[in-house]
Amino acid sequence: MSTLATRIADLATRVSTECKALRTMINGNAADLSSLNTTAKTSLVAALNELLAYVQDVEESAGVQINDASTTSTTETYSVARIVELVSDSIAALTNGAPGALDQLNELAAALGNDENFAATVAAGLANRVRTDAAQGLTTSQKLQARQNIDAYGSVEIGDPDTNFVATFNDGLA
Repeated sequence: MSTLATRIADLATRVSTECKALRTMINGNAADLSSLNTTAKTSLVAALNELLAYVQDVEESAGVQINDASTTSTTETYSVARIVELVSDSIAALTNGAPGALDQLNELAAALGNDENFAATVAAGLANRVRTDAAQGLTTSQKLQARQNIDAYGSVEIGDPDTNFVATFNDGLA
């Protein structure tokens, strides 16, 4: 029989795997915008504005041809319809079927509590757990809470420790 801790560890691994997949999809697994092929790398908005300025410059220059099949030309550009299609396809790929409440970056940020140090916050929270394998420097209130948690809850209150939370998470993704 698996322990509750094992099941939670399995769930944490599954969640982190999903987060890594999203990070890879969003920015090629870079921790920032350094992988953009623009000079503006401080924000996605700045990079898009740089691209807009470039397209406007190309549009205003003489001899520019619209060619929706071109991929490397410096004298041809996509039509507005093709650009809209590419942007729409990119947005669809980025959101990848995310629910409406989590399909925008600001919604994801809100879901993470607008905490730009979310990983550190989670790590700090995990560091405050009661350990059995090493000594800890807990405050008096933390010790009291730990004792209450240990004495107050048993398997009847927490449910079946063999619950497969990974399967529950995967069902939620469907």
